[in-house]
Amino acid sequence: MGNIRITKQFTFETGHALFGYDGKCRNVHGHSYKLSVTVIGSPITDTGHVKLGMVIDFSDLKKIVKEEIVDEFDHATVFNKNTPHIELAQELSGRGHKVILANYQPTSENMVIDFADKIKVRLPENIKLHSLKLQETDTSFAEWFADDN
Repeated sequence: MGNIRITKQFTFETGHALFGYDGKCRNVHGHSYKLSVTVIGSPITDTGHVKLGMVIDFSDLKKIVKEEIVDEFDHATVFNKNTPHIELAQELSGRGHKVILANYQPTSENMVIDFADKIKVRLPENIKLHSLKLQETDTSFAEWFADDN
């Protein structure tokens, strides 16, 4: 049997600010992100297996993405760890807000690379991450494809 791609979609709310950026996004703001995760593999052919016909159980994929991405980023504010907003980040954190100090500028492009790295290591050996699509607005998104990396 050949390879099949399956996709699961996720949504989460995240705030961020782009350190050093010359436009509006240098200000703290947020997005309703939509993340599409596509994996590829061969469906299980063992007739005695409870997941016969599945590449991966959608609930197993959901668990991985929820733990690695959604639970971490949902309702968090992400700053580049080198931001001059570090005092704001510390103030927010001290007041019980969820703050992430990332090793990168929190653009959709960099976030999708980070997400790919986190998801790949959690997938079963026979399942490969094919692509991610991180939609920041209705008209703007970043995509990551395994074939390009």
